[in-house]
Amino acid sequence: MLEKVRYEGAYPTRERADEAVRLVLAGLGRQVTGDERVDLAACLPLEAARVLTAQIPDTQPLTGWAFVKDLAARTGASLAITRWDTGSVFSTIAAYAGPDLITRILHQLPTGYALLFGRAELTPAA
Repeated sequence: MLEKVRYEGAYPTRERADEAVRLVLAGLGRQVTGDERVDLAACLPLEAARVLTAQIPDTQPLTGWAFVKDLAARTGASLAITRWDTGSVFSTIAAYAGPDLITRILHQLPTGYALLFGRAELTPAA
């Protein structure tokens, strides 16, 4: 998983990719709940699943943009770098989880996550 994230994110070292994976998975672990959380953990390598499931879900879910801002605030990194990290890790997670599980996760989360997973953000017509 780390090598895929390193490739996707063009990170110079495995350590930098590991930092991104841990940051983003921990953040996602604070957002995803229920069967989707269990199913996602089952798809991931063991160490990644541990990072995801070690988090206590937030009682107030964050929108996609608030998620990125929260991660940036936790690390002191810029929003651009944090957005890059998120996209790099989420694209790898999507490859492990498959489209059906990602769709279920996106239905559970507030708006803004589809773009982070590299999908169009579709909204119903008014």
